[in-house]
Amino acid sequence: MCGIAGFIDFNKRSERKHIVSMTDTMRHRGPDGSDYQFLEHSNAQIGLGHRRLSIIDLSEHGAQPMQFDNLWITFNGEIYNFQEIKDELIGLGHTFTGGSDTEMILHAYKQWGIECVHRFIGMFAIVLVDLSKKEVYLLRDRPGVKPLFVYWNKGVLLYTSELKAFHEHPAFEKEINKDSVSAFLQYGNVPSPHCIFKNCFKVKPGHYHVLNLENKSMAETQYWNVYDSYNAPKSTVDYDTAKSDVKSLLHSAFNYRMVADVPVGVFLSGGFDSTCVTALLQSDRTEKLKTFTIGVPDIGLNEAPYAKDIAAHLGTDHHEFECTEKEVFEHIHDLPFYYDEPFADSSAIPTTLVSKMAREHVTVALSADGGDEIFAGYNRYDYLHRYGKKLNRIPGFIRHSMVGAMNVIPSNRIPVLRGKYNFHNRYEKLKQVLKNPSNREIMLSLSQQFTNKQMRKIMEHDPQQLETMYLSDELNLDINSSLGYMQAIDFETYLLDDIMQKVDRATMTVSLEGREPLLDHRIVEYVAPLPDSYKYHNGIKKRLLRDIVYDYIPESLMDRPKMGFAIPLATWLQKDLRDLVHDHINEQKIREQGLFEWSEIKYILDNFYGGKKEYDLKVWYVLMFQMWYDRWMN
Repeated sequence: MCGIAGFIDFNKRSERKHIVSMTDTMRHRGPDGSDYQFLEHSNAQIGLGHRRLSIIDLSEHGAQPMQFDNLWITFNGEIYNFQEIKDELIGLGHTFTGGSDTEMILHAYKQWGIECVHRFIGMFAIVLVDLSKKEVYLLRDRPGVKPLFVYWNKGVLLYTSELKAFHEHPAFEKEINKDSVSAFLQYGNVPSPHCIFKNCFKVKPGHYHVLNLENKSMAETQYWNVYDSYNAPKSTVDYDTAKSDVKSLLHSAFNYRMVADVPVGVFLSGGFDSTCVTALLQSDRTEKLKTFTIGVPDIGLNEAPYAKDIAAHLGTDHHEFECTEKEVFEHIHDLPFYYDEPFADSSAIPTTLVSKMAREHVTVALSADGGDEIFAGYNRYDYLHRYGKKLNRIPGFIRHSMVGAMNVIPSNRIPVLRGKYNFHNRYEKLKQVLKNPSNREIMLSLSQQFTNKQMRKIMEHDPQQLETMYLSDELNLDINSSLGYMQAIDFETYLLDDIMQKVDRATMTVSLEGREPLLDHRIVEYVAPLPDSYKYHNGIKKRLLRDIVYDYIPESLMDRPKMGFAIPLATWLQKDLRDLVHDHINEQKIREQGLFEWSEIKYILDNFYGGKKEYDLKVWYVLMFQMWYDRWMN
């Protein structure tokens, strides 16, 4: 795991010092070493930078950038099956000087060309220079676990693991993409492949770009698509066989991600996903796994007792970290630096804190993200199944009358329910669903804080809706249900731009490698075509995964409400963070920026502080943008 940065400068105005300064903005991603390579090509200068977090082959043989013949590489991530591929290459006559997966990638490319990517099981962002073919490849792993940003403008291409590196190159023009600002306020992140800056994009998961050093052309190729799995013929395998097959895949995926030359641990929340990872791994070994859990009792966030019971049952070496609300507050000010593109998922804070605690004991930690998307665990899937068809059967005029009534009655005036977790936000979203209960509109209303209509009022300019995977029509609706639609969209959007970005930054902030065993592509490829009833059955979400966990853990230890990292934003914003809100969201700053209509921002603030708690996330999104703006634009 590491951070990479560099450039291909056709104007030949770059210097070696620019690689160094770009790369060293990410010391936190790679504290174990750094190196930089400056190449003079006939048409361009090529800069390759690397910050190293040593995981596999801790010797200098694993250092990057790395050369083999006329090939150069700088690489962030891990290829978990590298030893098997390496053995195959040795059988084909290749010889190796070290034991790193980086060296294997170079030899694999030499043997099979860019098609070698189909052999890789892992997470990766790769920049590979082929001087013989005069081409540069920029590749990203299938689900997008590892980030890869690209800036391409006026004859200069910059690339990096984190946006902050771009600010160190003189060719970078930090001009905001106003439509990306609008999208951020809707989703809490800037949806891929877009970026907060103009002339900048994220390499899409399962894609690679090829830059021709002769004619400066760049072409994009998709080498993997999750929709291929959802659109495959539906599986006819019986449930018991499916369960056995999935369990075998999980064992393989989990054990691959234990391969390292440094200590490895597991984040354990006590939920089904992390318990599955922990249980299957512990069942395969005699030594005790190191497991880690965080609790913030001050704010009612405390899964530690549940995780402790699971750890005791499985016999892991368990570590609990309990922090105070004050410690959580202290991290808010650091968010704009590490999340150097606007990002509004508040669970980034506890994720960073548990990563910090784990780093005291291990260098690699397995997370359990992706289980909800692949096995159907989100409450919204349950909601869609229970109410989607019913909503569509309600005549339009009745639905619109209901919305009108809800607009008159604020959520905080509804007895009993007003005290339920996240009720105020869900109340607002229900209004949007009632207006148009189609699959796409339900998904958008559940994903967006602001509608397109609202954004046209908030933004100073007329925002254009970005083309994102939220609008994908790749799913074959003849063979897929509403459940499959939501799972595929979530895999391509929320999982990618929220969860993966959150975990990457949170772990790398403290120089911890985060691995995602449930996102082994073989798992989603097998599970996607399975019947819906194997995933969601009679109100039971994640049926397959649950039944696998029950083979190791008594149901009595597992059956409880899903908790998650819920932050009491409304209370914070109304009390402890009120001064912070005022400092960053005020008339002077809003008017100086020229991005938002102050009257609309004031309307949101007035409603929230006037008692409408359902505006808490809207205020938080604006605050996160303003804090980012003050850090990176002023």
